[in-house]
Amino acid sequence: MQILRNLQLTGAAARPFLLDAYYVPSSQPKPIVLFAHGFKGFKDWGHWDLIARRFAEAGFVFIKFNFSHNGTTLAAPTDFADLEAFGQNNYSKELNDLQAVLTWLHHGDERLPAEEADLGRIHLIGHSRGGAISIIYASQDERISSLLTWASVASLDYAWKTPGMMAKWEADGQYEVVNGRTGQQMPIYFQMYRDYKAREEAMDVKRALQRLDIPMLILHGTADPAVPASAAEALKEGKTDARLHLIEGADHVFGGQHPFEQKALPAHSRELVEQSLRFLKSLHR
Repeated sequence: MQILRNLQLTGAAARPFLLDAYYVPSSQPKPIVLFAHGFKGFKDWGHWDLIARRFAEAGFVFIKFNFSHNGTTLAAPTDFADLEAFGQNNYSKELNDLQAVLTWLHHGDERLPAEEADLGRIHLIGHSRGGAISIIYASQDERISSLLTWASVASLDYAWKTPGMMAKWEADGQYEVVNGRTGQQMPIYFQMYRDYKAREEAMDVKRALQRLDIPMLILHGTADPAVPASAAEALKEGKTDARLHLIEGADHVFGGQHPFEQKALPAHSRELVEQSLRFLKSLHR
């Protein structure tokens, strides 16, 4: 298996970010799968590496990357070493980062070999908040052949529903979320909301689903404590021809954790991968 680790790209606000690509060399162009992580996520979290290997073994090029403002750095890709960048993140920047990955695929100096990667078959997977970002992006870029969401939120204003929150957020200029794993207080600056409001129609997941005319698979765990399975049902309502598969008893990360030291995927992650591969392979018969 060929694994290209920590390739450096330039993302939103000229901030660099890292990307990994996995494939089994065969001199035959293979479909490409792009994976977008979620909130407080990163490309090297938990069992994403094992999942990437499964996709590569199944005949795909699997690409995972860090959003440029996810709080990691080039020197510390598995740590939230730059909380200022995290606070300055917003949805426009994440969409710009996805655009940068597509640009790299087609025009990058160190892009994948043409005999290994099929640029006519690019599939997008988004986890959690990355799912909603992926829906928005796929509705805007005709180069995306299909879309898969894993435990996706159903809207991008999901975190801003608490009464009185908005006034306090604007007055303070930021609010903080706690990283349960590291204990860090992670800031989110009010610029994120301003960015969202400035592009509210374009950031509307329901509208994006209506524009989406490519195959879509929605995967979600029934025991997800972070994003309830009702979010998957809402996505299905927005795109009635999408396929929906609920994984009984699965949590938000399908049995994964960070760090992940096991050599085999948990059962719920195996089902996640199997369902995803079955869907993708059905598009290439």
